[in-house]
Amino acid sequence: MTVGLRHLRFAVEAAHHGSFRRAAHSLRVRQSTLSRTIWQLEHALGLTLFLRSSGGVRPTPAGVHFVETAAHLLEDFDELLESAKARGIGAAGHLSLGLLTFTAAVPMQPALVGFAKERPEVSVRLVEASKRVLLRRVLDGTLDLAIVAGYTHEESCEILSLWSERILLVLPLSHPLSDRRFANWTDLDGEIVFMSRQGLGPELQELLATKLAAFGGSARIQYHPASAEALLSLVSAGLGLTIQCEGALQARQRDVVHREMHDRSGASWMSFAACWKKVPSNPTISPFLAHLRANRPALSADPAAVPRPTESTRCGRR
Repeated sequence: MTVGLRHLRFAVEAAHHGSFRRAAHSLRVRQSTLSRTIWQLEHALGLTLFLRSSGGVRPTPAGVHFVETAAHLLEDFDELLESAKARGIGAAGHLSLGLLTFTAAVPMQPALVGFAKERPEVSVRLVEASKRVLLRRVLDGTLDLAIVAGYTHEESCEILSLWSERILLVLPLSHPLSDRRFANWTDLDGEIVFMSRQGLGPELQELLATKLAAFGGSARIQYHPASAEALLSLVSAGLGLTIQCEGALQARQRDVVHREMHDRSGASWMSFAACWKKVPSNPTISPFLAHLRANRPALSADPAAVPRPTESTRCGRR
């Protein structure tokens, strides 16, 4: 039997939902079809990917590795299709804007509104993907501009620093840290921390690991191929903690509280910036950048608390 993308999607969905029934419902297929397809996959690989029980399914150690790799392959495949479509559209009259998460479009609304009024003939196309995919698409020319977070270094790119957001710890009301005004990174040593593999998840996970490694600590990180919003339900159930940027916490969730993350210098922040090729092929990039620059004071989360970032001629640490 040949293993195909269908097998990978079924396995990733099953791991995400922890249930063949819920995964089948999400994929709009019969549960028997999904179960049989995953069994065929396991038979072809010669290993067990999932442990079955009356309460659902969970990946085996081999299954965890397989699902994580499969998720990346599916992301790359979907990105390939999007790239092909973008090339077919052409640059004239279109501006393709990449975002780690669609909540990042909210701070840019003044720039988007101003650009739309000035250039009504230009259609703006939003693409949501991981930072790795966004930067690759900027470099290959299938994406005009990307809004990314954290440290970025690409020799062929230019950057415009935009805004910063506080990093918040999300925890259940019953957790001892909920009584504190803020939380220190050291407080997460040994804690179960849920991290999304989507959106800002990889950047926040890297920051968490760096902060804890500075004093020899480590968190019990659990990765999920789910949105940051979906992780709030796990926190609400008292199963662990998560860290998110304040802009992503749009939806209200019962039984959770938010606390600022602090280090020795005070509150921790995540910076956001626009990246584009040094020699852009789409003439609509320049007028859009003009609106971003004009609205930078409004984009800053807290101008009094955060030093004004400077614009660099390439993507690098500032």
